Parts: sequence; C-alpha cells; structure tokens
Amino acid sequence: MTIAYPETRRIDLVEEQFGVPVADPYRWLENDVRNDAEVAAWVEAQNRVTHAYLATLPGRDWFRTRIKQLFDYERFGVPHKAGDRYFYMHNTGLQNQAVLFVRETLDGEGRVLIDPNGWSADGATALAEWSPSDDGRHLLYSIQDGGSDWRVARVLDVATGKDTGDVVEGMKFTLAASWAKDGSGFFYSRYPKVAEEAKFQALNQNHRIYFHRLGTPQSADRLVYETPAEPNHSHYPQVTDDGHWLVVTTSEGTDDRYEITLADLNDPAWPTRTVIHGLNHHWSLAGNHGTRFYWATNSHAPRMRIVTMDVIGEHPEAHPLVPEDKATLEGAAIVGETLVASYLVDARTEIRRYALDGAPLDPVALPGIGTASGFGGRQDDPETFFAFTSFNAPTTIYRHDVRTGESTPWAVPRLLFDPAEYQVEQRFYASKDGTRVPMFIVRRKDVTGPAPTLLYAYGGFNISNTPAFSASRLAWMEQGGVFVLANIRGGGEYGKAWHDGGRLANKQNSFDDFIAAGETLIREGVTGPGQLAIQGGSNGGLLVGAVVNQRPDLFAAALPAVGVMDMLRFDRWTAGRYWVDDYGHPSQEADFRVLLTYSPYHNVNGGRDYPAILATTADTDDRVVPGHTFKYAAAIQAAAIGDKPHLVRIETRAGHGSGKPTDKIIEEAADIWSFAAQWTGLEIKQATGSAGGQAASASVAS
Repeated sequence: MTIAYPETRRIDLVEEQFGVPVADPYRWLENDVRNDAEVAAWVEAQNRVTHAYLATLPGRDWFRTRIKQLFDYERFGVPHKAGDRYFYMHNTGLQNQAVLFVRETLDGEGRVLIDPNGWSADGATALAEWSPSDDGRHLLYSIQDGGSDWRVARVLDVATGKDTGDVVEGMKFTLAASWAKDGSGFFYSRYPKVAEEAKFQALNQNHRIYFHRLGTPQSADRLVYETPAEPNHSHYPQVTDDGHWLVVTTSEGTDDRYEITLADLNDPAWPTRTVIHGLNHHWSLAGNHGTRFYWATNSHAPRMRIVTMDVIGEHPEAHPLVPEDKATLEGAAIVGETLVASYLVDARTEIRRYALDGAPLDPVALPGIGTASGFGGRQDDPETFFAFTSFNAPTTIYRHDVRTGESTPWAVPRLLFDPAEYQVEQRFYASKDGTRVPMFIVRRKDVTGPAPTLLYAYGGFNISNTPAFSASRLAWMEQGGVFVLANIRGGGEYGKAWHDGGRLANKQNSFDDFIAAGETLIREGVTGPGQLAIQGGSNGGLLVGAVVNQRPDLFAAALPAVGVMDMLRFDRWTAGRYWVDDYGHPSQEADFRVLLTYSPYHNVNGGRDYPAILATTADTDDRVVPGHTFKYAAAIQAAAIGDKPHLVRIETRAGHGSGKPTDKIIEEAADIWSFAAQWTGLEIKQATGSAGGQAASASVAS
C-alpha cells in the first residue's frame, strides 16, 4: 500500500560547526510535546498513519493473542531478607504492574504490602525500586509515573501496611538510598528541584546526598555530601553492614570510573575522607570487616579482580586477593562470610565462591547456559537468593545455602511451551577487522534452513547482553523465526578492552560487528537475503539507525527503539551529558567529526532503497528524549529511500522502558513482530502454540 506520510514542516536552519555546515531542518520537533501544540499535532498525525498501516498486517492479531497467552504465567522476583521478613515481587501473569509481598517467615503466607495496579486508570504508574530497613520494620519505596525517570519516595510501616507520611522528592533514574542500621532514617541522593515545564528535558546536575530522619519533613533533611565545584558529579550512598561507614561512590558520566569517599558514622559530625581518588577505575564494595574493605576493581585488571584495603591511614593501598581471570568479573559480595563472585564466560554467567582469604571454594552450580543474578544479603546471613534465566527458560528463583553450597528452587514457573523444542547455540564470527565476536542463535529445533531472523544487539556503556527469556520473542520463534543476540564491542562482555573497542573514536567497530553478524547469518544459511530484521533500543536504537544508513541493502526491516539519533545535540537534555564517556563531546572538534560520520539523523542517504523501518519511542521518555526519534522519522520520511514503509510509533504515558504496564508491552510487541514478519516473509500459522490460551501458575517450594 502507498503511505501518505503527514507533512512535516522544514525550517531553513544550517549551523557551521568547525567549518562544516550542518543542516537541522526539524529542530522544532525537539520541543516537549506537553508544551508545544504543533509537536503534539505532529505526534497525533504520525500515530494515525502508523496504526492505520499496522492494522492491515495479517499477523498482528495472532501475535497480540499469543503474546498475551505467553505472558500469562506467575512470576516472582528475588526475595530480599530484612530482619526475619522476606520481601519479594509477584505478578499473577497479566497484571500491569507487579505487586510487592512480604512473608514473616520463608515458608509463611505472603501478604500484599504494595499493589500499584490501582494507582492510575491506565496502569502506567509503577512501583519502582524499594528497600526495607535492616530490621524489616519499614520499607522505603519509589513511585514512577508514566515511565518518567523521576521518582517520588515514601515510607511504609510494614506491620500496618500504612504510609508513615515521610515523602522524599528529587530522585531520578533509581532509588539511590541506604538505611541507617538503627532504622532511624536513610541516606539518599537527589537533584535540585526542576521547574515543571522543564521537567522532561532539563539537564541533571548538582547531585547531593542527604539524610532523612523518619517523622521529619524533607526540608529538614541533613546535607551529607556535595561537590559544588563539580556540578556534573553524581554521588551514591551505601551504608556498610556494620553501620560504621557511609560509602559515597562518585562518578561523572556513564563510565565505571569512581571516586570513593567514606563518612565515619560513629562520629556525630559524620566527617568525610576520600580514600580512592581520581575517577580512574571501577570500584564496587563487596563488604568489610572493620577497616578492612573488600572491593571489585579494574585497577591494574581490565577484566576485574578482588582486592582488600585497610581504609585507615593517610594513603590506603589495595592488596590483591582474587586475581584477574580470563573470565570477566561482574561483581562480588560477602554473604555468610563467603565471597560470592559473578563472572561472565563468553557472555554466560558463572558464580564462583571464595573464602575471605581468597582461597577458592566450590562454585555455585547453575542449571545451564544462562544468566544468574541476585546473591544479596548480609555478611552474616546463612542464605541468599538468585534468579536464573535463559532464552528458553523463564526466570526461576533459587535459595542458596551459603554454608552447604546447595541451591534449591524457591519459585518455579509452569510453562506454556516445551523448552526441549528449542535450541540455544553460541557461535563466533569474524568482524571487519578480524575480531572474534560471539553471538547466540535461538530457534525451534526443526527450523534448519534459512528463515526470517531477528538480530538484536546493544554495544555500549560497558553493558553486557546475556541470555534471558522473553515471552514476546518466543512467539516469534514459535512461528519459525530465529532470534540472534550479537555481543558486539562497546559492551562489557570481555571487560574494559571490549568496551573501549566500541566507543569514542572506535564506535564504528560496534557497527562493523553488527553488520558482520548479519553477513555471517546469511552466509552460513541461518537466514537469507530479504529475511533479516534488526532491533535495538536506546544505544541499540542508535546502532540500528547507523547501520541502516551504512548498509541498507543488508536488512529487510529495522526496528530502532528509543534511539539516540542526533549525535550532535544529545548532551543538551536530561541524562545526555553523561553519555560523553561513550560518545565524546559534540563541542570538541575531534569528537564532532567522528560523531558526524555516523549520526543517524545526519546520514540518511537518498537515492538508495532502505529497509522497512518502524521506529518506536514514547512521549514521557526523559532519558533519550523523543525528539531524537521525531527528527529521525521526519528525515527518513522526507528522503528518497524507496517505497517500503518508514514509520514511527509513539507511545503515550510511557518512558524509556521501565515501569511500562503489561498491556502496553503486549500491544507494542504485537505491532513490532507483525511488522517484522511482513517484511521478512515470516508466514503466520494461526494454529501455532499448544497452550490453548490457558493461564499457567508457579509452584513455590518451601
């Protein structure tokens, strides 16, 4: 069908940067949809066109129905033990938001503590992060509205289930808070108040740590730590298990480069002293015994190691405990007087255990190739909990006995599919410069020839992509589609060198790795020409936008989500100023010239046929502001890049991803998969799926 795109007003705006004329004809689309009627009208017109097209796709109804069925199973989060109580998240299946439960004993009956499903009519107000006091008497929790990164935090009396009246505002991105060990209050980080009209676009600066004492107004909170001379520094509090120290971790961008400052909480003045200077390396606390601190760090160890440090003294020094390994250390924690360390081995989790003198103990046995997370708890706890998932295995929760080393299932999902029907394979391929890159290939065992394939990657900010279950992707594979995850450079799968190899002046390596993955899949017969769709979100949306411009011939469909599309102005909004660690500074000539070579908005090339494109964003995304995608969509619709659809889907009352209600997730996935199926030739067989729409539940082992 011929698509009549909404007319988008062009402005005659060309700015010279370092002698280069840079056109920006759609800058007006950067304006906040809440404050600009013309932008709001543009969004409404684009959504009308997009949804009219999506309504014509033959697989859309099937995907919506089947994805809803696959979501309809009971899910549990990893329990958090505080005092004698256990706190955990639970979703019966299709609840828009998971519910927080508490148990008085591990085997006891769960009691609803917070159910956010009644907080808004559209289900888009979410319970975000939460943290119980050490004695389990109080719970600090944060509220996320409409997908925004801003948080409002409140305190609950766990025994009565009622709010105490304590309210804290100004937190963003996460609940950066840590309770005092006596339960009298909590340390937390926040930004200064932002004017309401600038809330969704203003830069975030002047992060400070305060202490809030229960029963007092936020205006009375005690300022604990700030760096007014360094407004771009961010500060995060953590109280040690013994209650003696407040550990302040300071960062400046997205790099894992930290400065560590300690406040002595045994002194009423809470004096601070910086023990690790310079924002040079990663440092994360595993625990402490008195003044002996245990850290995971990449100082002198690109793939990380564990060290100890006596923090008393003028110049504390790190001493090796567990040396760097070929595997990549992700983090460590002292639980039950044992060091539990999480490693990545070719993007798969291994959990290793060590005595506090560094001697190796038996590892934690995992049920297969996948991802394990959790392992929280106090240093004297005899137990910890973890989650395990893989591409064909929904999350199972395990209780791990630290003393015996045994793990037992705590919450096991009952499945709507047979995992034995699917195979998970890891292959390695050569990128353009010969670098060996891993990718996971997941498909039904009876799918052997070239098939429509969805290729996904991220490739940035030292973030590792590891095996995980997705109900919506399973629907794609049920129909005979293939899912591929490529672990391209820029991520953290192989430590600092892997990250450095795909950022700043090396960012093109990420794109080359992704393009090479597509070429390999076609060459090796996993997929065929005209059968390859690509997907990525946020930094992955940038990835998709960039490689489509560079190799439009290679892909049949492209699905960039909440992407960073204008690489010359990204640092002007909200969290964008953090990203200079990975992207560079648009205001510096060397970085500008690199960014201009791949910025998706600036490199749409007319005269070549592009794949079908469905870009997605949301009106309340205050991390990667939607103006990025708005401008990109206008550019691809105006260019002479062929007759395939080039559409944008704009969600309302949603943000960058977290807090999105289940019904919006299902609707968006159905739209995306049906679009990809249409343009990769995936044939929708209506009878696929043996569940018959029946809901599944989970068994909770005692």
